[in-house]
Amino acid sequence: MNKKSKVLALKYRPSTFDDLIGQEVVAETIINSIKSDKIPNAYLFTGIRGIGKTTIARIVAKSLNCLNGNNSLCKDNFCNNCDAISNSSHIDVLEMDAASKTGVDDVRDLIEFSRYGPTSSKFKIFIIDEVHMLSKQAFNALLKTLEEPPEYLKFIFATTEIKKIPVTVVSRCQRFDLSRIKSIELFNFIKKINEKEKGNASDEALKLIVKLSEGSVRDALSLLDRALLSYDNKVQLDLNNARKIFGYFDKSQLIDMFELILRGDQNNLIQTYRKIYDQGIEPKIFINDFLEILYFFKNINSLTIENTNFSLNDQEFNRIKEISNKVDSEVFILFWQFTIKTIEELDIVSNQHLSIEMFLLRLIHLEGLKPPKINNEVNTRNDLKKENEKISSQTADKETINQIKNVAQEKKLKPEILSETKANHDLGINSFDELINVCLKKKEIKLKYELEKNVNLVKFENGRIEISFNDNLDKDFVKDLTAKLLEWTNKRWIISFSKTKGEISIKEKEKIRQKETIKNAKDSNLYKTILNYFPDADLTEIKLNHEDDK
Repeated sequence: MNKKSKVLALKYRPSTFDDLIGQEVVAETIINSIKSDKIPNAYLFTGIRGIGKTTIARIVAKSLNCLNGNNSLCKDNFCNNCDAISNSSHIDVLEMDAASKTGVDDVRDLIEFSRYGPTSSKFKIFIIDEVHMLSKQAFNALLKTLEEPPEYLKFIFATTEIKKIPVTVVSRCQRFDLSRIKSIELFNFIKKINEKEKGNASDEALKLIVKLSEGSVRDALSLLDRALLSYDNKVQLDLNNARKIFGYFDKSQLIDMFELILRGDQNNLIQTYRKIYDQGIEPKIFINDFLEILYFFKNINSLTIENTNFSLNDQEFNRIKEISNKVDSEVFILFWQFTIKTIEELDIVSNQHLSIEMFLLRLIHLEGLKPPKINNEVNTRNDLKKENEKISSQTADKETINQIKNVAQEKKLKPEILSETKANHDLGINSFDELINVCLKKKEIKLKYELEKNVNLVKFENGRIEISFNDNLDKDFVKDLTAKLLEWTNKRWIISFSKTKGEISIKEKEKIRQKETIKNAKDSNLYKTILNYFPDADLTEIKLNHEDDK
């Protein structure tokens, strides 16, 4: 570790595999490959920011070029090679930032430089950080050298966006996905740093830092550095002071708001939100924290305090559990949907603060949902479930493989359609031909056309139609047909696709029938007599004089 640095993130940066936290599996795999002399041509480290990608890359470079050999790598007193690599001054270890050198010319210079062997170590190593920033041409120029490099050449890549790297490059590397650091590990780590720095931060303040860092060691150290600089060591950095420093408000206020929403107390609800807003909390941050607490309300019975990533203390955890057990979980799911929708609205409304207030009021006045009284435990769960069922649409029953369910079935019908639906409740559609006649009667010409021309009937039952189709079938056919069948019959129909070809389409049947009719007509004496007078005549179409044949 760099003891000379005054910045905690650099001062306590790991220098050996033993210093790493949370990446034991990765470290063990790399050490075993080095000791067994099965070193890949290229390493690829990927993961979120601040979990050790570039740090591990340097440690790997030191391990490959350590003067003490593979079985006795430097740990405390570094050899010349390890010390130079730590200071980024080793002549055979080149660190390159792909964010500033993205072009194919930069990679060509790298390849040209790779032709010369190492000068003072076993391997020449190229460490390329943020490798996903390279251009497509640069990646292509690197492919051949990456697959078959000289024995002395090794590549180490680091990236936060693995999906932006071509698969052809990833397949030539030994990939390591670095995980977020677990909350308890990160807490113990920064607690030791706090003691070494003689800081006066409480455990609750450190837990808040762990929460805000989201599993990133660098973020946690940077936040700890900021916190220790903000207060004199004589004054303890408690949770309230830490919240002021990081602009983080008390989550117990959100729990209060949930209780007020469920009680229907509008005035106190708005006042509580305005107190949070006056603390300088941005509306989008408030919404994200609101979603987090909503998640805890919904899943509290399957969580422990450790699972909450130190977001809740014992009192808040027990309080959420007590409230959530009195409310049906479907209510929280409904709240979640409204909250997600509000995030989209924030980008439209100029005054986001007012939008949040209206959002909170809408949660109280959801259509068909009467605010339950939290203190009244009589039939609370049953009442909420009945009210919520009026709002929530029911999903269709699961059927067999290849079954197609249409979300349009779940949508509410317009008021004017409802009356018609009731009138059509007894409308029977018992065959494919009757379905086509109803389409004609209801003036659904597009559906009638698709059914006649592009659909092959396999099986028709009451409530279920099995079909095959040709390439010309409209992509919205199933959605439109199921919606209309629901409207006409007031019941849900299942439209499923079959691998069986089925009957030929109605239009094809008409063409075959027309050809047979024309053939029979040409064999008649009348047609032969006409040809005697008009030798160039040809019979192309016959129209029968019946109203049913159109």
